[in-house]
Amino acid sequence: MAIEAPLSKYRKNGLIIYIFVCLVASAWFGYDGYFNEKFKAKHTGEDGKADSTLAFNRKAPPIGAGIAVLLAGYLLVIRGKKLIADDTHFVVSDKERIPYDSIRQIDKTHFDSKGYFVVTYKNESGNEIKCKISNRNYDNLAAVLDHLVGKIS
Repeated sequence: MAIEAPLSKYRKNGLIIYIFVCLVASAWFGYDGYFNEKFKAKHTGEDGKADSTLAFNRKAPPIGAGIAVLLAGYLLVIRGKKLIADDTHFVVSDKERIPYDSIRQIDKTHFDSKGYFVVTYKNESGNEIKCKISNRNYDNLAAVLDHLVGKIS
């Protein structure tokens, strides 16, 4: 039986909030920079040149919108990411499958207080690798940790 830990709601909601903030800020700066006549008059010099505030409000909207698009793309890429603890392997990503017999240590001293544990394992080339897994990135980690401890004990 495989136990899954999907991407956490904390991380998904955080990305959605960042996207929303970028879009709102871009709209606000764009309105002030291009459409708000009082703002434009206040931040235009006698020679007709825009001061730094007006220049920023004209340059920031495309950058903020671009950042929002990049964050949305990142959210689409990671939306199906999950940890899987099945009968033979601990699957961290599509490319990283850790057999239970290669796991050397699971440090769960900070799991209750800080919400993460560290899995130490040896890869195919014999190098020892530490993988920190946090509950800020994945939900259902307690069940995965119990399954891992049960498999390597």
